[in-house]
Amino acid sequence: MSIDPAQLYRDLGTTPVINASGNMTVLGGSRVSPRVQEAMVTANRHFVSMNDLQRATGERIAELLGAEAAFVTPGCGAALGLSSAACMSVGDPQRMEQLPNVDGIPNRFLFQARQHYHYERCLTIFGGQVLIVGNERGTSEEQLEDAITEQTAAIHYYASGDPDDTIQHLSDLQRIADRHSLPITVDAAYQVYPLGTMKDYAQSANCLIGFGAKYIGACNSTGILAGRKDLVEAAYQHSFIGFETGDYETVGRPLKLDRQEIVAVVVALEEWLEMDHGARIAEHWRRTDYIEDRLKDIPNLSTSRLVEDNSLSNGVLLTLDEGALGKKAPDVIEELKQGDPIVWTRGRENNIRIAVAHLVEDEIDIVIDRFRKALL
Repeated sequence: MSIDPAQLYRDLGTTPVINASGNMTVLGGSRVSPRVQEAMVTANRHFVSMNDLQRATGERIAELLGAEAAFVTPGCGAALGLSSAACMSVGDPQRMEQLPNVDGIPNRFLFQARQHYHYERCLTIFGGQVLIVGNERGTSEEQLEDAITEQTAAIHYYASGDPDDTIQHLSDLQRIADRHSLPITVDAAYQVYPLGTMKDYAQSANCLIGFGAKYIGACNSTGILAGRKDLVEAAYQHSFIGFETGDYETVGRPLKLDRQEIVAVVVALEEWLEMDHGARIAEHWRRTDYIEDRLKDIPNLSTSRLVEDNSLSNGVLLTLDEGALGKKAPDVIEELKQGDPIVWTRGRENNIRIAVAHLVEDEIDIVIDRFRKALL
């Protein structure tokens, strides 16, 4: 007997969502492809040594990305947390078992003030401490140099993709870190396209790089940690399977994965690297043009293409004349969340973004109709 997808959620006491926002953790991350879904079902048939699976798939991911080493993590946040544990304890079994008690352990992660963001918290869960360097006007090389002490474990870099000449970029940090024999942790969660960008980050020298696998079509709960081999191995020893099979009482046991999730990441990465991204993006613009055409007659509203460098949330940008409309963009966004199904979008100031990547065909007209009702 087939199950109605929307009714499944209603029967569980919640409301299905049409995702016009893009890859968002709070909405479930991504929609896995038929190929990934089939691989997960197939993986469910047999049990496997999780240590063997993690090792083998890590080697495959490293090969695909050109990295020294890699393995699957339960999200990019976990990759950052395990990276911090690795930087604080690499090569020292006593420190590995002492964490999260950091007495006598270098535990400071230098962070540029203008990169101050929500997810830096991930570096602190195993005892790390974030030290903000510089101010809102930027961070200089000299300020970072002055901040390095015997308590410094690593320098952190948030790969936001936003141009900013007032900060030190990854190549600058690598030069500084090399002078002090420090590693670098990198949050490159959504730097998965262009493919060359993803591989460049994965191959960065002296770094531990975290990716969110939801951005390549794997499960919301998965990520990739790649980078310098000895650091990746140190992080692996702190992982759930490192705890279970290794010699030391490490910290990452709560960060467990299913075998199906691990398989999903490898298959999704293979699919992402093989994909015709030109065709994928062309489909974004087909949907975008259709939505724009259906909304362009609404008074006090202008539309344009929303183009993202990583192509993950391409779509339509709506700009509202809020005074003439008598409605503010945040009010419209909230109104769209009141129906069934919920339509979830994002916005800023007087703009609303309609990301099209995760809209299935029968949802596009629903989104259009709901916007027309809200704006007319």
